[in-house]
Amino acid sequence: VQLVESGGGLVQAGGSLRLSCAASGTIFSINAMGWYRQAPGKQRELVAAITSGGSTNYADSVKGRFTISRDYAKNTMYLQMNSLKPEDTAVYYCNADIRTSYFDSSFNRYWGQGTQVTVSS
Repeated sequence: VQLVESGGGLVQAGGSLRLSCAASGTIFSINAMGWYRQAPGKQRELVAAITSGGSTNYADSVKGRFTISRDYAKNTMYLQMNSLKPEDTAVYYCNADIRTSYFDSSFNRYWGQGTQVTVSS
């Protein structure tokens, strides 16, 4: 199983970016998926998460600005980021709880390699 993020880059404050996270490989089903970020010198923090049923939750710092969504048919998750601020600058990582076999009901958590988001003031 592999998770690949894309869509990061450099943007001015107030701008927008859309991140994508595509899961590939031997996938039977995907439960929750999430976006995390890690700024230099800081711990990795949850940005947003979405369940298999579509329920979402967001960090207080991004509520009203970021929107998480999923395309279940494509095993892909998105993060629409609007009104970006310099403090949103970080490496953004996606993760997913994935079941890889009909015969094994357990879910394992997988992580992507990260994509850099830089917001200039």
